[in-house]
Amino acid sequence: MLTRTSPRTLHFDSLSPHGFHRVVYHEWGDPANDRVVVCVHGLSRNGRDFDVVGEALAATHRTLAVDMPGRGASQWLADANDYVFPTYLTALTALVARSGAERVDWVGTSLGALLGIVMAAQPGTPVARLVVNDAGPTIEPAALARIRDYVGLDPAFASYAEAEGYIRAVSAPFGALTDAQWEHLTRTCVAPRADGRWGLTYDPGIAVPFRAAAAPPDLWPLWDAIRGPTLVLRGAQSDLLSPATAAAMAARGPKPRVVEFAGVGHAPMLLAPDQYGPVVEFLRAGA
Repeated sequence: MLTRTSPRTLHFDSLSPHGFHRVVYHEWGDPANDRVVVCVHGLSRNGRDFDVVGEALAATHRTLAVDMPGRGASQWLADANDYVFPTYLTALTALVARSGAERVDWVGTSLGALLGIVMAAQPGTPVARLVVNDAGPTIEPAALARIRDYVGLDPAFASYAEAEGYIRAVSAPFGALTDAQWEHLTRTCVAPRADGRWGLTYDPGIAVPFRAAAAPPDLWPLWDAIRGPTLVLRGAQSDLLSPATAAAMAARGPKPRVVEFAGVGHAPMLLAPDQYGPVVEFLRAGA
């Protein structure tokens, strides 16, 4: 076990072009605390990636870690073409509203970091402090090609051990995690199927618009519009956030501090003190 407590699991309904769908989120800390942190995971992960962060912040913050539509315990969308930013931003806006807080802090990994950039750049944004974990306004084509090789597949595994082996293989860029950390990342993203085999808990359809996109958008104008305190995290071997892009991020827009983690690619999973510690320190500095 990586944590001593389990989060409260809650839900709300959000809207896509083809109807309402249930969005699940996980909560740590005092439900009455108005110091709220919203945590958003990567493309094929889920909100339980933030179990350690949520517990680490519980004394000072209420942390809400969402299972984005089609991931984790959240409902799969009726039309896979709806797995796009407008749908995600609608769900996240609903989550912020549901929190009851006028201002929230944001911790986003990969896709969650890109969504955080979009949210933080808007006029009147509710995002006060922003943590961008291993993503940026320019996304490297090699990383997109690597992700396309496995996202959207629907593998089935004869055993839990086989499923964990798969997670370790496709997620090798996460770095040298402990056995307990790998077990946590596996346990929270696979489930038994009716036929006795194990499968992933995300809709393979999330890959449909991802594969169809001609090129990632240029987010530099949005980055330059961010005014709030910002922290950038980078795996030193990341193939998605290049050293050049991280350096440019530090020099413009919110001009954040950039923290790199040796021996890690895309993306730092914020499970060990050296990785989540800077996040906790940064968020508590805004209290």
